[in-house]
Amino acid sequence: MSNSPVVTQVSHYLPYQSGALHVRQLMPANADYQKTPILMLHGVMSNGRVFYSDSGKGLACYLAQAGYIVYVLDTLGRGLSTPKLTGGERHGQGEVIREQLPLVQHFILSKHQQKLANHPLKQAPSKVHWCAHSWGGVLMTSAIARFEFIQSSVASLLTLGTKRTIKVKSLRKWLMVDVTWNRVAPLIAKRHGYLAADRWRLGMDNETRASLRQSIEWVRGDWIDFDDGFDYAQAAKQVAQRGGWPKTWFIAGRGDRVLGHPEDVSRMVQECQFGDVKQTLLSKRDGYKHDYGHAEMLTHKDAVNDHFVGIKQWYQNCG
Repeated sequence: MSNSPVVTQVSHYLPYQSGALHVRQLMPANADYQKTPILMLHGVMSNGRVFYSDSGKGLACYLAQAGYIVYVLDTLGRGLSTPKLTGGERHGQGEVIREQLPLVQHFILSKHQQKLANHPLKQAPSKVHWCAHSWGGVLMTSAIARFEFIQSSVASLLTLGTKRTIKVKSLRKWLMVDVTWNRVAPLIAKRHGYLAADRWRLGMDNETRASLRQSIEWVRGDWIDFDDGFDYAQAAKQVAQRGGWPKTWFIAGRGDRVLGHPEDVSRMVQECQFGDVKQTLLSKRDGYKHDYGHAEMLTHKDAVNDHFVGIKQWYQNCG
């Protein structure tokens, strides 16, 4: 995708704890603040850059060029959020679920209301589309399951390579998860005071020790909040029983052998008992250009003319 001058990128910094959460806003010329916006969330050892670039590449840029206002969150300590991790931080994934996602949701809805405050004939959106890559989808799903406000203000949930547990068995899974993530990564985190994933070339950004420990335990077993014992699995069942889940699309890649294996993606769909849910496998056998891998779903040069087109159509149909 070529760089498009019609898309503007603006950074917002939301005061949070002792620093600020960075939210990147991407918008087309003559942005329509009545249109339902999109919020994107990265996974572990990652940040918002997985969705956009300054040169106009990425899913967020693509959707902004298609007319959507897109917001991309860097969770605390990642990307351009401040402060950067230095060791000793106590926050984990629970703060993303309970505090950061609700904070950004309120920010987006308030911003659109403020933009239209002087236009009485125009109505600001009351909902936001949520989109996530990998573990970001677990955190977003958890927030939806936990908060009625989120359930009522999320228009749709679209995930790429999202799983909550990893139950597939293979040599690659043993090396990547059982050895590297479960054993080596905690040793690195103990040495530095945080998981220095970028320094050790494990990922594009870093993780706190708490976030690392909590994600390891969730992948292994129970879906329970480490800070207050909230049972997300039980809450998910209750949301399903009253039809509270938003319209949902889970996308998996055939070439994603471990971190978002299609079988594990399907297990999460079954666990949450989503109502209006769609599942897609990005594979050549199913008509796509490649058997996409975990990161390739977002970064491959052919994605823009392949499944990105379907994602744009999804949002157009969602309204």
